[in-house]
Amino acid sequence: MRYSQMLIPTLKESPADAEVVSHKLMVRAGMIRQLASGIYSILPLGLRVLRKIERIIREELDAIGGQEVFLPSIQPSELWVESGRWSFYGKELLRIKDRHDREFCYGPTHEEVITDIVRREVKSYRNLPLTLYQIQTKFRDEVRPRFGLMRGREFMMKDAYSFHVDVDSARETYGQMAQAYANIFERCGLTFVKVQADSGTIGGSFSHEFAVLADSGEDRIGFCNQCGYASNLEMAAARPPEGENGQPGEELREVATPGKKSVEEVAWFLSQPAERIVKTLLFETDRGMVAGLVRGDRELNPIKLKNLIGCEWAHPASEVDIASIDGPPVGYVGPVGLGLKIYADREVTALGSFITGANKQDAHFTGVSAGRDFEVEKAGDLREVRAGDSCPHCPGLYQVRRGIEVGHIFILGNKYSRVMKANFLDPQGKETPMEMGCYGIGVGRTAAAAIEQNHDERGIVWPAPIAPFQVMVIPVNYSNESVREASDTLYRALWDAGVEALLDDRSDRLGVKLNDADLLGAPLQIILGPKNLENGQVEIKVRKTNVSELKPLSGAVSEVVSLLRAL
Repeated sequence: MRYSQMLIPTLKESPADAEVVSHKLMVRAGMIRQLASGIYSILPLGLRVLRKIERIIREELDAIGGQEVFLPSIQPSELWVESGRWSFYGKELLRIKDRHDREFCYGPTHEEVITDIVRREVKSYRNLPLTLYQIQTKFRDEVRPRFGLMRGREFMMKDAYSFHVDVDSARETYGQMAQAYANIFERCGLTFVKVQADSGTIGGSFSHEFAVLADSGEDRIGFCNQCGYASNLEMAAARPPEGENGQPGEELREVATPGKKSVEEVAWFLSQPAERIVKTLLFETDRGMVAGLVRGDRELNPIKLKNLIGCEWAHPASEVDIASIDGPPVGYVGPVGLGLKIYADREVTALGSFITGANKQDAHFTGVSAGRDFEVEKAGDLREVRAGDSCPHCPGLYQVRRGIEVGHIFILGNKYSRVMKANFLDPQGKETPMEMGCYGIGVGRTAAAAIEQNHDERGIVWPAPIAPFQVMVIPVNYSNESVREASDTLYRALWDAGVEALLDDRSDRLGVKLNDADLLGAPLQIILGPKNLENGQVEIKVRKTNVSELKPLSGAVSEVVSLLRAL
């Protein structure tokens, strides 16, 4: 391709609303343009990157027996009502009506649609296992879309679904898919980790995320520095406490704490360490309001609370929610006499006695003991781990880094097949719900994550497999006849050798061309100037290292091929 014939609207300045590097650079490099909040047009260079990621995905999924389909993006409400998600999914689901006043949604995911297809077409165990996938546009009405393609409302996604006769078969495909995902992200040139994760609104019993490590990542990931255990902090397991056995050590006593609400204030006022104070946090759930207890020096993890309760959702209760049940004043809530189901972190039940709010203004209890002074509905791991905490699997310690979720895989069980009656006949003729798996990759997010992980102050540094072009051919002065002839000949020779080259045939100054080349991030640049050409040489620059060397023009193509293999 020739630069002069392509739409590459580069910008010198970053857009004012861009918060992360990938958003800034994709706009500046002319790869995307915003149409509305969280909705982007993909321009030619951006689409070339997405198509390369899609090709890698297709090759890896086809290799494990996946079959590609293309499903409707507009889905009838009846399927979502049948699965139970029409009311549960919330405001992220874009709901629309047609001219006949029938309700539809713009699909954020396709579990219902694919399950409907399979229940109609697959009846026997002989047709299982079956894996179907698609690459298609999704829409989720994010409350605060940001970060460009990393968190948009409309986005390109690969979603796959597998159907099985039993859990063992589902786990086998899950393992194959996990390896395929590892292959995909490795082939895209990314540094990533596979981490244990929560299933969220998709549901299911078993889940892992694939996260690209980057400082701009929204997810926090806990790593053990010895055994290699890794998990999203939503799910990172804490080591059970050692030491105290939970036996009462003091009598319950009410003390005045005027104006002291926070853990820090109460700890200072009572001359006690924060770990002797227990926070009581109220949550609204689909099973009613509950209380969660965690030590004062810890943070309660809502995902862990949801999983401990076994409910569908759990959100921190607002002051309005608390007032609606004639609840205690905020800052003085405690478990004694609270009148709600109480779920406690194991560190709390291990304490012999501790301090809590007294459920009235300006007062706390000291000498509180679980079991004696209040009943715990269930105790478990509720705290969020932090750097330096002990690993639950070995003597190692947690480290915490940030990552960008680019892939997520789930074992769904029969969550959808059971309620939607996607059944098969087993060898004995018995009708049984299919076991299911679900597997997603954000295509645009993968491209953005690659930029977050591969850039410098000059622009993008694309991994070679997903770069829009592998080489930029940059004539110093394209109007010079000898330079133009050498550039055109080299450009054609590169394409003949299977190397995707972009020829910058513009009349701009060399500085402009070099700046644009660095911004666009092709792995290699070839600069052709009249003086070097007189000596039969060209300058080849590796974008990743920004190191240039003079090479013979006659061997430039083979040199490029060799360099690309090494990148």
